[in-house]
Amino acid sequence: MSRFRLSAIIVPTLLAASAPGAPGAMAAETVKPKVMVITMFGSETKPWLENEKTATRIAVPGFPKEYPDVACSAEGLCVLTTAMGYANAASTLSALIYSPLFDLKQTYFIIAGIAGVDPSKGTLGSAHWARFAIDGSLRHEIDPRQVPAGWTDGVLALGAKAPGEKAQWGSGTEVYRLNEKLLQKAFALSRETELTDSEEAHAYRAHYAQEAAKAKPVVSICDTLSSDSYWHGSMIAESMANWATLMTQGEGSYCTTQMEDNATLTALRRGADAGLLDFDRIGLLRTASNFDREGGDQTPVESLTAKSGGFGPSTVNAYRVASTVAKAIIGDWNTWANGVPGN
Repeated sequence: MSRFRLSAIIVPTLLAASAPGAPGAMAAETVKPKVMVITMFGSETKPWLENEKTATRIAVPGFPKEYPDVACSAEGLCVLTTAMGYANAASTLSALIYSPLFDLKQTYFIIAGIAGVDPSKGTLGSAHWARFAIDGSLRHEIDPRQVPAGWTDGVLALGAKAPGEKAQWGSGTEVYRLNEKLLQKAFALSRETELTDSEEAHAYRAHYAQEAAKAKPVVSICDTLSSDSYWHGSMIAESMANWATLMTQGEGSYCTTQMEDNATLTALRRGADAGLLDFDRIGLLRTASNFDREGGDQTPVESLTAKSGGFGPSTVNAYRVASTVAKAIIGDWNTWANGVPGN
């Protein structure tokens, strides 16, 4: 995993009209990123640092010790790493949003990370732009060994009396719907991106009968499910699919699963409510590093612990797809500065 090891230096940059500063000096003006890429751990960040000229490092108080700064290019691309899980994601984004070092009012945010994938909707290395982000954890659960007769599982919405009933109360962070206009634009810009694959991933797909699982990786639109728990297996996955449908009132159907996005989006929502950023300028991309359940000839444990060959392609493809959109935004900033363009 890559790790930023640079001192707290903000160097002169074309990102803002700041006066040259000596090492350790603060910038004369805040930085105004055109695109802020959000990754969750070092292997997701690595392709950005290797392929983009992000020479400027801005240390941000409140960032995790292992990822203490934002890396920015002179053109307006910035990349940060939250560290994994809800607590890290929300804390890091909050530190960014309320830092005086940045002006994010016109910034486009692209969450670009890896995920598990439903084999009926994607394959190893595939890339999926999300319309809905659904929290898979804010609910009641009864141990499967104590589930009443007739129930499909022990999962209930908050305040409900049986599976399938709508929630009676909640936190307000259970479901986020991303800007459809930006979603469609991002997909149109990136759908033909050349995706990498691996021989190991190609061989591993033989465990699965689903056509999507056996296919080569592609770019698509589908929803993502968040949970701090790294769950795995077909029975849990079926329950999670039902949950995603319930929480989106039948509009959503998850295909990727990850450990941060609803927390990240909550921090961004709070920032938007405070007038510090535009929630309509958020794109959410997840690429498949593994299947979220076992293949036909496996147990869940065998599947969970297997080396599927999807990790390498997923980290590379997250960069390839997301950077295509980021570069389109930065390269035509006069068009994008005032909002997502039409056609």
